[in-house]
Amino acid sequence: MQRIQKKNKKRVNVMILGVGTDLVEIDRMRKACEKEHFVSRTFTEAESRQAGGSASKLAGSFAVKEAVAKVFGTGFRTFMPGDIEVLRDELGKPYVRLYGGALEQFEKMGMEQIHVSISNTNGLGMAFAVGEGRGEQKK
Repeated sequence: MQRIQKKNKKRVNVMILGVGTDLVEIDRMRKACEKEHFVSRTFTEAESRQAGGSASKLAGSFAVKEAVAKVFGTGFRTFMPGDIEVLRDELGKPYVRLYGGALEQFEKMGMEQIHVSISNTNGLGMAFAVGEGRGEQKK
């Protein structure tokens, strides 16, 4: 895939390096979030604040964390869910910030960007994630 960068209109080759998806039951997330230990290990303060107690938003954010772990092909082996922060911009579009082991894996795989999308029904939160970059792996 080629992408044209708008600044200098230079063509840059990027590849899809990983994809992931996940589905979370909102009621299960609501019950899990009754335990403060789960919330503090899983979500950053910014995520909790932005969700405003909405189990639906937290389920969507958790689904993103799982989907991103699948993008890396590792699951949560070398990092924790809290290493992936899921936030939403002023229009509601979700994006991720990576920390710790998740950031290390992102860099190791030569990724440059992760795109995420969230969709909810009354009972389920679903997320899809795509990692892209040039694939120049760092050792």
